[in-house]
Amino acid sequence: MSRSAHPAGPRHADVMSDGHYLAPADDLNVLDEKVWSSTVTRDEHGALTVGGLTVSRLAEEFGTPAYFLDETDFRARCRAWSDAFGPGADVFYAGKAFLSRAVVRWLKEEGLNLDVCSAGELTTALDAGMPAERIALHGNNKSVEEIERAVTAGVGRIVLDSFQEIVRVAHVAQRLGKRQRVQIRVTVGVEAHTHEFIATAHEDQKFGIALAGGQAAEAVRRALTLDGLELVGIHSHIGSQIFDMAGFEVSARRVVQLLAEVRDEHGVELPEIDLGGGLGIAYTSEDDPREPYEIAKSLGDIVTRECEAAGLATPRISVEPGRAIVGPTAFTLYEVGTIKPLEGLRTYVSVDGGMSDNIRTALYDAEYSVSLASRTSDAEPMLVRVVGKHCESGDIVVKDAFLPADLAPGDLIAVPATGAYCRSMASNYNHALRPPVVAVRDGGARVIVRRETEEDLLRLDVG
Repeated sequence: MSRSAHPAGPRHADVMSDGHYLAPADDLNVLDEKVWSSTVTRDEHGALTVGGLTVSRLAEEFGTPAYFLDETDFRARCRAWSDAFGPGADVFYAGKAFLSRAVVRWLKEEGLNLDVCSAGELTTALDAGMPAERIALHGNNKSVEEIERAVTAGVGRIVLDSFQEIVRVAHVAQRLGKRQRVQIRVTVGVEAHTHEFIATAHEDQKFGIALAGGQAAEAVRRALTLDGLELVGIHSHIGSQIFDMAGFEVSARRVVQLLAEVRDEHGVELPEIDLGGGLGIAYTSEDDPREPYEIAKSLGDIVTRECEAAGLATPRISVEPGRAIVGPTAFTLYEVGTIKPLEGLRTYVSVDGGMSDNIRTALYDAEYSVSLASRTSDAEPMLVRVVGKHCESGDIVVKDAFLPADLAPGDLIAVPATGAYCRSMASNYNHALRPPVVAVRDGGARVIVRRETEEDLLRLDVG
């Protein structure tokens, strides 16, 4: 394979069009541990390895593009969250980040609970053997059918998201002769420092019942009067990809104030408080995520302090990490196709995937890292934009990064931290086939979600 250098764009520190300052790493062959799972390294030939297997071998066996999930790392992160919060709290993995039957089995074995938000996620959880009492059902518009399936299965909690849903769940539970444990999701009015589309605690959005104007207090009144419901707590979620704990502190304070109001009005101390998820991970070297034990201590201290001030017993805390567990455990492997230098700007590197396997860059303006995976290189760094093969100019995987100037068609490149939301949001745009998810552990690899085939596409097309 030719390794001839291509005319490249800028190769020095540059200010991007959005004002972001980008400089190449001192050595592009060195992996930043923050953005890769724990078993990823380079072998003696410079090839990227995960779980003891080289990406070249993995690409040969499973093809590209493909998601490779480090099972050892996933399980370790589950244990870290469980150990950090201890037996006095509950950790619910947010299945929306990425869910498969294998993942459900790992969660069950590692002692975590599971948060689902659709009939499909609930079906996957139950089919893989997750005990129903360890499942929570979320969603802003649960259908009667979804509620019936959850109540019939005996899920441990349903998070109520609206006044209509309070009545809807109560009626279903009464008709089925059950009393369903529920929490009320409140919108606490906290402006999380994250992208507009993943901030969820300000009033002008679709989730939850607002604290403002006494709406949440009224929701509690209604829930406490309905025989089909057992109100066990309050739920709050302020957004996603958050590094600053200040928002959680404000949220916890306001939720505890509501608990105090409930006690004063109804003589009831609700036993649970769920502070949601949304803790950020490292997508680039600039990101600085907190460790689970730091998060657990911070949240525990906040809730305990606020409850003591209000004269309340400290409720049982729940959290819902999804991205924080699965995000760093996987990377996407691509093969380089067309390389197109734009003089004075950058070099466009086209890969065999794109927005069909990672929509987050187009949707959220998300930032990612990228590394040459099949070899190392001593060539100068060139400024690149990694793009896909779809018919959209916004089909961008990595907006700005540096790769070696001798990059050539056929090289393999890897984008880390793609475990969360990439496969979950994957599409068939341009009739692309969604990539497989391959679990790697201790020198072995197995498909846990297979690659789609053209037969799959035609099977759904019944016209």
